[in-house]
Amino acid sequence: MAEFAADIIDLGDKIVALSLLQARQLSDYLKEKHGIEAAAGGAVMVAGPAGGGAAAPAAAAAEQTTFDVVLKAPGEKTIQIIKIVRAVTSLGLKEAKDMVTAAPKVIKAGVEKAEAEKLKKELEAEGATVELK
Repeated sequence: MAEFAADIIDLGDKIVALSLLQARQLSDYLKEKHGIEAAAGGAVMVAGPAGGGAAAPAAAAAEQTTFDVVLKAPGEKTIQIIKIVRAVTSLGLKEAKDMVTAAPKVIKAGVEKAEAEKLKKELEAEGATVELK
């Protein structure tokens, strides 16, 4: 495995720890201020003239270590699903409700396998349909 500088490790850890709302705000900031946006498939694109820095595609590991928890359908116990979504994302009631009712939606992105499976199991116990990507 490659060795990384401490500042890169710190930055990566901070990005992975972002809530969905914070990640969306970061995405909006990068797009607005630097012309950088995520493309379909997880790659990063630079809009407009290619400035000084080159954008790198998302790390493609041989074995997937992080997962996105995708709520495919909330099932019949929508209120319980909203409570779980609020607890794991720190979203407000309205934002969590909007997310659940707009399924399929990514509930939590870039989480470790154990955490992703735990969340999937918790949501499925309430009748939701969940997928790990």
